Amino acid sequence: QVFTFNGVKIKVEPSDKVKNGAPMSIICHADISKNTDFQLKHNFTFFKDGKLVFMTISDKEDARYEIPVAKSADTGDYECRVKAGDKLVISKPIYVWVAGMTKPILTADKKEVSEGEIVKLRCELPKEVPPLEFFFRKIKTNSEPIEKRVAEQNQNFSEMEYYVEAGDNILQFDCFGKRQVKSGWESSPHSNKTLVTVKEPFRKPTLITTPSNNLTEGDIIEFECSTVATEMRGIEIIFQKNRTILNSVRDKKSLKYSTLATQEDSGEYLCKVEQGAVSKTTKLNVFVSELFPKPTLSASMTQLDENKDLILNCSINGSRRANFSILRKSSSGDILLKKSRILAIKVNVNDTGSYICKAEVKGIVKESKPVRISVYAPVSKPTLSVVSGSPEVVLGKPLQLICHSVMGTPPITFTFYKGNEIKKNVTNDTYATFLDEDIGLNDNGGYRCDARNNHSSGVKTSNILNVTVIVPIRGASLGSVPYGEVEVGSDTTFLCSVKEGSWPIDFKFFKKTDHEVLLHEVREYSDRTIWHKKTMKRKDTGTYYCMASNRASVDVRSRPITISVILAAWQKGVIAAFVLTAMAGAGAVALWWFLRKKKKAKGPSMEMSGSALAPNLTNEKLTRPPSDGNYYSGSGYIEDNENHMKSTDESKGPDLESAEVDYTEVEVSTLDPHR
Repeated sequence: QVFTFNGVKIKVEPSDKVKNGAPMSIICHADISKNTDFQLKHNFTFFKDGKLVFMTISDKEDARYEIPVAKSADTGDYECRVKAGDKLVISKPIYVWVAGMTKPILTADKKEVSEGEIVKLRCELPKEVPPLEFFFRKIKTNSEPIEKRVAEQNQNFSEMEYYVEAGDNILQFDCFGKRQVKSGWESSPHSNKTLVTVKEPFRKPTLITTPSNNLTEGDIIEFECSTVATEMRGIEIIFQKNRTILNSVRDKKSLKYSTLATQEDSGEYLCKVEQGAVSKTTKLNVFVSELFPKPTLSASMTQLDENKDLILNCSINGSRRANFSILRKSSSGDILLKKSRILAIKVNVNDTGSYICKAEVKGIVKESKPVRISVYAPVSKPTLSVVSGSPEVVLGKPLQLICHSVMGTPPITFTFYKGNEIKKNVTNDTYATFLDEDIGLNDNGGYRCDARNNHSSGVKTSNILNVTVIVPIRGASLGSVPYGEVEVGSDTTFLCSVKEGSWPIDFKFFKKTDHEVLLHEVREYSDRTIWHKKTMKRKDTGTYYCMASNRASVDVRSRPITISVILAAWQKGVIAAFVLTAMAGAGAVALWWFLRKKKKAKGPSMEMSGSALAPNLTNEKLTRPPSDGNYYSGSGYIEDNENHMKSTDESKGPDLESAEVDYTEVEVSTLDPHR
């Protein structure tokens, strides 16, 4: 028995688009070829969106998955799988769209509520499968519905709470649902409308004014705010203007408030009644016309010198009669100066401040705008100094100056000069600072400052400040005479100099050992110093350097030089003479021994002539070039751009330790017997 699958197909009856509620059939057909006519069992499995929905076993090549009432949840991709024997074939998927959704059912937990209460709604989509979206609507007469959305991932119903606001008399609610399909969003019809009746716990308040809401300054105005409530317990009445609460009562049906009307009382007033979560408001506009304008305070001068006369005058436009008073503003309260429209005083510095005047008519008091009066004492002669204290600055470093006036009413304007050039203007109370970052070699003086304020005396000028510019040490060098090698017992002169630097200069001489050893120090009003070291010894051999510093507080170190202490010439001569004497004695002994041995061998004819030896011995000499000793030539040091110093020794005698001893030959010959 041989068979093969030619294919598997799936189709939908009546079509792949079915109306919600209509019957629908998913048909799977297997096309199979056999070598003989034999019975074959087929295992049909139906899937929707990858999930198993139906399966059957048949000996026929067709199978049907019946859906008697199609719902929107049945929308999706369907496929079937057919297995026969050990062979399995899967059809291509087909998309089925069930158009439309079932009508939702809406219920409310209450049919009658009071303002401020909560209504709980439930919307259900029967026979629909999540995920779903629910939309609740609150419908008021003559207004747009208020809609709220809720997404449900795991259930086909949703719940929503609505707050019943003041003024909600009769409310209607409905809902509808949506689900997402391949072609977009599918919407359900709207549910039944649910009617909710709203009870009013208290009425909107009434607000009235007496005598009217159009008044003149000086009139008495009275407000009354009232309401009607079914239950007075918990009722609160609040009366306010803008955001300011003027009066309030609790558990009462009315409130009263009265005041003397001023122009500032014009505006909008609110009467608010609250009970629990319910709040109702009534508004009323009040206009108060002006009885008289605000007074004006004028001054003879607003800026004046101390001990000058000041006249303050208070007036009302239209020359209306009023009670005037002139006051000075203070943080602790206004200070009454005089109950009059005119005030004349001789001022001092303490009179600086703000002044106002007040006018009273029919109990209405109005205040003028403040007038600022400034009284000035003259500035004293300023002093100019260096902030660091010392009137000197290191070349290349900034210089900070301070200009200070002990006396004078602020603000004071300080002007800094460098020479005749204005460098900076500063306005401050009693002092100002100036930073000069451009210090040159020639900036040794010429600083001054001016101080002035609004006093008529004018500008005061400080004394000229001379500032010393300290040039840092540069290019320290060390030399010596003699240079390099020094005989034991002789003196050595060290010369330490600098290329530039302000005086005085501190020079220090050091010798390098395991640690730095200070040998000599001196302060010089010069760019160089000389140190004479007496009686050099062999232990003075070593490396020397010098260090120079001044008030710039920068230590500059020279390159080191090496000094070797050697034996003196006479010491070398003694040693050489001793060596030569020893060698001559040894030669004479050797010659005597040789001649004596020869005489014994050849007889009396072979004798050594002592007279002939003497001239030869006297001809023996030590050849040695003359020694002129050591001396110092030239400047002793040379400076290059890196501040390095090279010492020279142009004339130097021959080294006695390297001198060689010359010898002459001594010939011994046979003497003539006849001589």
